[in-house]
Amino acid sequence: MAERAPRQTREAFRLFRAIPTRWHDNDAYGHVNNTVYYAWFDTAVNAWLAENGFLDIAGSETIGLVVETRCTYFESVAFPETVEAGIAVERLGTSSVTYRIGIFRQGGELAAAQGRFTHVYVGRADQKPVPIAQPLRAALARLSG
Repeated sequence: MAERAPRQTREAFRLFRAIPTRWHDNDAYGHVNNTVYYAWFDTAVNAWLAENGFLDIAGSETIGLVVETRCTYFESVAFPETVEAGIAVERLGTSSVTYRIGIFRQGGELAAAQGRFTHVYVGRADQKPVPIAQPLRAALARLSG
């Protein structure tokens, strides 16, 4: 088994997005189900891309496909909490980017959960890898750290 990643603080992330939990996010054990964290990762990254003009969900010729994601859990959260998803770029390749994502209780200093999320950019039509466009590359570089 791989060694558990050290728990990150807010300083490890460059931007944050508030995400309210929903009633149906809780599972039978009374906390947010593990699968919901992956949806939060996806929401945090793709909302940032769309809001900054790097993703037209229906029309972009180039799209990012998720090729790897992973999550480590440190403490439970539950509805009706609001969480904050922290984002930073961990690795920027020619056609791929790996984000570091942290899920924090609102105002919390230590990640309740953290993980990675990797996009490989491909042509929408042929699904073949393409280099990350320069404007997106520059924005991603600003999130590195």
